[in-house]
Amino acid sequence: MLIKRCLSFVATAAFSLSAMAWQPTGKVECIAPSDPGGGWDFTCRSAGNVLKDLDLVPGTVQTTNMAGAGGGVAFAHTISKRSEDDKLLVAASTATTTRLAQQQFPGMDASMVKWVGALGADYGVIAVGKDSRFKTLKQLMDGMKENPRSVKFAGGSARGGWDHLKVLIAAKAAGVDKLPSVPYLSYNNGGEALTQVIGGQVDAFTGDISEATGFMDSGDLRILAVLSNERLPGKFSEIPTAKEQGIDAVAPNWRGFYMPKDTSDEAQEYWTDALEKVYASDEWKAVMKKNGLIPFQPESGTFEEFINKQVADIEQLSREIGLLK
Repeated sequence: MLIKRCLSFVATAAFSLSAMAWQPTGKVECIAPSDPGGGWDFTCRSAGNVLKDLDLVPGTVQTTNMAGAGGGVAFAHTISKRSEDDKLLVAASTATTTRLAQQQFPGMDASMVKWVGALGADYGVIAVGKDSRFKTLKQLMDGMKENPRSVKFAGGSARGGWDHLKVLIAAKAAGVDKLPSVPYLSYNNGGEALTQVIGGQVDAFTGDISEATGFMDSGDLRILAVLSNERLPGKFSEIPTAKEQGIDAVAPNWRGFYMPKDTSDEAQEYWTDALEKVYASDEWKAVMKKNGLIPFQPESGTFEEFINKQVADIEQLSREIGLLK
């Protein structure tokens, strides 16, 4: 009898400890470091919906748009104002690591936040308005080879950011000279940049496939190339890669999250596990298929290592093409 009581007590204690494990209560917030319509906004809203559908959060996830400095305003806000907020997620991507690699967030680096996880990759595209004189990526690049200033690009990241780098990666592979002189106009998000291209104010768009999908579906945008190793699946399979057009340029943009540095390890563990559940769900697979996301998720516990390596790699690339001294 005594042994049974002891076993019962142990089981009850184990259950109680399990029940007391950290879980979010109250409002969960996701900061999108851009205005509505961009890739970070898409990441917050789409992942937030699936977190709710899977009952991983109490109620809905509130998306807060905080544009500025290519994600720097949100990064600084997280560090200085919300350092212990364990119910805060911040959307991030290769654009984030690019800015960190180029020291564009003054006095801040990747170690000042906790990196939670990724939910797929969004491949870069180069696109033009439906009435553009450029019918292929080769035509566009040939125009730039004649005069690097002749083609004006618009993107949703700051100058020197990941959207800008995509153009320079493709241009370098095509043999374009004087890469720093290629005109690039920075907007707060991809949606705003796309509007300028479709309106004819700018020649070409550089961004991600998820940002371009709506305008592609409406027929207002022609995607000249996707910057991936192979053609994307589904409705995107008709879009040629840059590689098959003779330009060896690949530019994946992972989409994921970081959280404040001074939160508990238990909270980070919870959100890491929650994102893994989102990634494995049928609901998220449907989101990925609809928006052209490609499977991508570093193994659990290795995301921070991945981030540090990418920052180092982009820093080296930025030096090679003259964006960083």
